[in-house]
Amino acid sequence: MKNIGVLHVITDTTHQSRYSHPQLTELAIKGGADTVQFRHKNGTTRELVEIAQEMQNICSDEAVPLIVNDRTDIALAVEANGVHFGQDDMPVSIGRRIMSLETIIGASARSEEKILKAITEGADYIGFGPIFRTSSKADAEKPKGLGQLERMCDIAECPVIAIGGITLETTRDVIRAGAHGIAVISAVCSQINPQEATQKLIQEIHQAK
Repeated sequence: MKNIGVLHVITDTTHQSRYSHPQLTELAIKGGADTVQFRHKNGTTRELVEIAQEMQNICSDEAVPLIVNDRTDIALAVEANGVHFGQDDMPVSIGRRIMSLETIIGASARSEEKILKAITEGADYIGFGPIFRTSSKADAEKPKGLGQLERMCDIAECPVIAIGGITLETTRDVIRAGAHGIAVISAVCSQINPQEATQKLIQEIHQAK
């Protein structure tokens, strides 16, 4: 079984501009993040490759997986450890044909049907959310809540990574609802001290488990 991290820090330069993607990568890893996700909707492919390569170099030195959101071409170009597909991105089945067997593939799924489909097609973990109200995603759906998270964790035959509005204060409840781990943006990237914020989150996760 592939090693799916429990704290996925999704780097962000949209809601904050103090830190670059590589800087956030370094700070998150120093704080204890065991997975870093690169998601950036703007910029040319060349620019994205350059950013992702710098992130991959940092992650590789620290033996922390880098997962690229949406873009298999970027993931392949920098030899990232994984890719994550949203519901409107490339189907997991096609991504699995393109990527190596060792590649971690995550998939966002918001219903029982889509979770089972993603797992059947080869997803290694499911991203489920938003659990709570979030401002990090403009088109985020209505919050699912802890009850639906618990239900989806019971259904899924692979790790579930909860996402959406998760804070230090709610992390323990999310893990106790059955989530394997959490994915966060604002809870790390928008904090004054991202490294310290990461440390506190990983401590909460381990205590909850």
